Amino acid sequence: MSVVDASVWVSLFVGNDEHRCATRSWLRSRLTAGEPLVAPAVVLAEVAGAISRRTGRAEDGHAAVRLVAAVPGLSLVNVDRQVATRAAGLAADLGLRGTDALYVAVADLLGIALVTWDDQQAARSSAAVTAGAPQVQ
Repeated sequence: MSVVDASVWVSLFVGNDEHRCATRSWLRSRLTAGEPLVAPAVVLAEVAGAISRRTGRAEDGHAAVRLVAAVPGLSLVNVDRQVATRAAGLAADLGLRGTDALYVAVADLLGIALVTWDDQQAARSSAAVTAGAPQVQ
């Protein structure tokens, strides 16, 4: 089980993204193995915004969100007071951006790894959780 950052999902939908092939392979292997995936619910807004900004088409953002939401075994974690409070502490302690801290907080609270293409997020969060890029086996 892993927390999957928006950077991973976005790379899946951007045709010229340098990580697209690796993301597809990693995701395919996880889904084939039946591995549960997790993300804070804000992943949907992050993916929608990132995709529509890159393509200039709102419908692309909507389509990407429908696909992410339909991924079998993906659990979305609501940002409640516990998650928000943990994220705030991590943001302050580790110098994380606010939304990045939400992913780290979910990974920390669940005791699982964070998968991200964001090198800064991975490096800064490593004091709290295991974090790194998708690794294809």
